[in-house]
Amino acid sequence: MNPAGRPPRVLMVHNRYLTRAGEDASTDAEIGALRDFGWEVDLYEEDNRRIAEIGALGTGLRAIWSRESYRRISLRLRAQPYDVVHVQNFFPLISPAAHYAAKRAGIPVVQSLRNYRLLCAASTLHRNGKICQDCVGKLLPWPAVRHGCYRGSTAGSAAIATMLTVHRAARTWHRCVDLYIALSEFARDQFTSNGFAPDKIAVKPNFVLPDPGVGQGDGGYALFVGRLSPEKGVGTLLDAWRHIGNELPLKIVGEGPLAAELAARAETIPGVTLLGPRPLPQVYDLMGRASLQLVTSEWYEPFGRVVVEAFAKGTPVIASEIGAMAELIDHGRNGLRYQAGRAVALSQQVGDWLARPESHAPMRRAARATFEARFTAAQNVKQLTTIYRLAAARAGRTDSGALPTAYNRGADR
Repeated sequence: MNPAGRPPRVLMVHNRYLTRAGEDASTDAEIGALRDFGWEVDLYEEDNRRIAEIGALGTGLRAIWSRESYRRISLRLRAQPYDVVHVQNFFPLISPAAHYAAKRAGIPVVQSLRNYRLLCAASTLHRNGKICQDCVGKLLPWPAVRHGCYRGSTAGSAAIATMLTVHRAARTWHRCVDLYIALSEFARDQFTSNGFAPDKIAVKPNFVLPDPGVGQGDGGYALFVGRLSPEKGVGTLLDAWRHIGNELPLKIVGEGPLAAELAARAETIPGVTLLGPRPLPQVYDLMGRASLQLVTSEWYEPFGRVVVEAFAKGTPVIASEIGAMAELIDHGRNGLRYQAGRAVALSQQVGDWLARPESHAPMRRAARATFEARFTAAQNVKQLTTIYRLAAARAGRTDSGALPTAYNRGADR
């Protein structure tokens, strides 16, 4: 029995994307894992499909402060006891009002840093094909407005810039968050080097739930899964495949702003097939049968969920050496790394892999072993429990409610 005589309870707060993204999948995985291990998890969520009815102006105003979210979350917190409020994504419809509602109720607040929104209006630290930190360290991120960094929109960028300015000036991120979760040491360093207190950021990776099981790797193709957008390096990927062609066919799964352009380019490159978006079970099947998974990002990936998904299927990964990739890919063991943005370097790594068939089976085993050692649900819940208790202590909750004193359930699952 826990100290409060009831299961620990968390309110998860999440704003879902218009097109399901890795952040949505990771949030769902955390909710599922906590519930599997005995937690009571309630979800307060918004969905970006509402933007069409709210309108651009209304959405911009809500991004700064949502009275609706503040009222609804406050009612939730008064209705029953919670041990922690975990904010996954608050942009744009929930807003930092969620943090204020929780702090007013005296509930510890944890904020996941799944992108760089608190540093960058575009959330990627990437512009015009290059890493960009023009707004970092500025109270008013005016360059983002000038460049229309949020979806090419000056008005949309201005709304985000205003949100960031208001809450930086109000010290919201300092006063209303007890602990942050970065997905990698690299991502943590980006925030701590830009004014966030090191002792307020814990590192906890993403994971995969349920375990999709090991694939056979018998498909004879390479696979890319992700958003078809500039920062994902899909242009570099196609440039590399001009050198590789049918030597190793390439399948591309996903959708995004570059879909039409990539489809036109793919028609001129042998061996490339665009499959469009696919349901998750089909994606996992494709991953398990793939010879290689490709992650060609050219922005500072905070983590790279698709890498762990591939590892779960036993599929080695060739990834660009940028962001958190060096923390995930052990070069030559569970995958290979190349210099980001360099098509020739990518094609060379694929060629080297093809030339060493004796390494393929050991790499598959190592990929799966990496998943089992670092990215299971049991390990993740253990880390979350520790983070939640630390947040409670930082918030002055000496009783810490129903939070378990240690991870004590299902550790060997």
